[in-house]
Amino acid sequence: MEKESNRFEPRIVGFFCKWCTSSGADLAGTSRMKYPPNIIPIRVMCSGRVDPTFVLTAFAKGADGVLIGGCHPGDCHYLEGNYKALGRYHILSKMLEQFGIEKERFQLAWISAAEAKRFVDVVTRMTEEVRSLGPLKWPELLKTVEAESGVLKEQLEEAIASQS
Repeated sequence: MEKESNRFEPRIVGFFCKWCTSSGADLAGTSRMKYPPNIIPIRVMCSGRVDPTFVLTAFAKGADGVLIGGCHPGDCHYLEGNYKALGRYHILSKMLEQFGIEKERFQLAWISAAEAKRFVDVVTRMTEEVRSLGPLKWPELLKTVEAESGVLKEQLEEAIASQS
C-alpha cells in the first residue's frame, strides 16, 4: 500500500461567489469542519464573473482541477450571474473534453452561505475524484504544443513567403 506521504495531492482552484460559496466555505472553517486542504480559493463577486480564460489559465498554470461555486439558481445577488456561469460551464466543459481534460477535473456547484456541510462534501468528493485521476500535467503538454506550433508557424511563414 502506498504511504500517505507519497500520495498525490491535487491542486484545485476554486472560483467562489463572494455572497454564497465563499461564505459557505467561511462557515465550514469557523465551524471547524474537516475538509481537504487542496482547494485554492479565489473569491469573485459572482460566479457569472468567472471568464473561461480564468479556468484555462488555472489549468495552464498547473491546477489539477477547477471548481466554480455560486449561489443557487434564482438566488443570485446579481439576478442572473449564476445562469451565465451555468451556460459557460456547459460550453467550457465540452471544450475541455476536446483538450483531453476529464470532466471530473472541472465542476460547478451551487453552495449557499448556510451550506457549510455541502461545501465540505463537494470539496471532499472533488478532491478524491481528482486524486484518483492523478496529476493533469497540462503545463508540460502545452510546452510541447507551443514547440510544435513554433515549427508549424515557421513552415507556414516559409510557404507564404515562397508564394510571394
